Amino acid sequence: MQAISTIGLDIAKSVFQVHGVDAAGQVVIRRQLRRRHVLTFFQKLPPCLVGIEACASSHYWSRELQALGHTVRLMPPAYVKPYVKRQKNDTTDAEAICEAVTRPNMRFVATKTVEQQSCLMLHRVRHLFIRQQTAVINSIRAYLAEFGIVAPVGRRGVEQLLEVVADTTDCRLPEVARACLAALGSQLRALKAQILEFDRRIIASSVQKLGKREGSYDQGKHSCIWTPRGGVG
Repeated sequence: MQAISTIGLDIAKSVFQVHGVDAAGQVVIRRQLRRRHVLTFFQKLPPCLVGIEACASSHYWSRELQALGHTVRLMPPAYVKPYVKRQKNDTTDAEAICEAVTRPNMRFVATKTVEQQSCLMLHRVRHLFIRQQTAVINSIRAYLAEFGIVAPVGRRGVEQLLEVVADTTDCRLPEVARACLAALGSQLRALKAQILEFDRRIIASSVQKLGKREGSYDQGKHSCIWTPRGGVG
């Protein structure tokens, strides 16, 4: 087998597609790999250039392959798409990736570290919880409005509605409706507590990063620290 200089790796959940060429651009290998065989396959290869589309799990595979001595380049899928020559499938995608990664004007995505991905996940999950919190608040307001019970916009208004739900002497709410709204109230409180915990983690992380930079930059450049904001009622 001729020496492989460049590989286009189309990653997936279970079956990966490999397209490898030599220094002259001649195809040396086209094959599928089961997920459990990917690292074993690359361990047996001499260091080469590996192109991967920047998508789910791509940063993990980039770190793993770099640890084996390969040079890995992540590319936005939109920049790889023009190099797909025929009907889109795993084989043609891997070939397109292999060609795109060698282009001198290609723009690459930096591989994220484990810490960077963890921080990004923290922000994304917090944002998800805020969207869920807003949805629960809207549901509480809409369901209570069906019984003629409304409150002003804002957090205080939501608290007033939950007080009505908790008041078993208020005969405007049937028992079944009260049970449903009480469950929504419990979910809302749990979401608020989780968002607050994530806010604390984000602030702590910001303060830690600020402390590391104080020796390199002027103090005034870091006078503003990100302030978390939650959803509104």
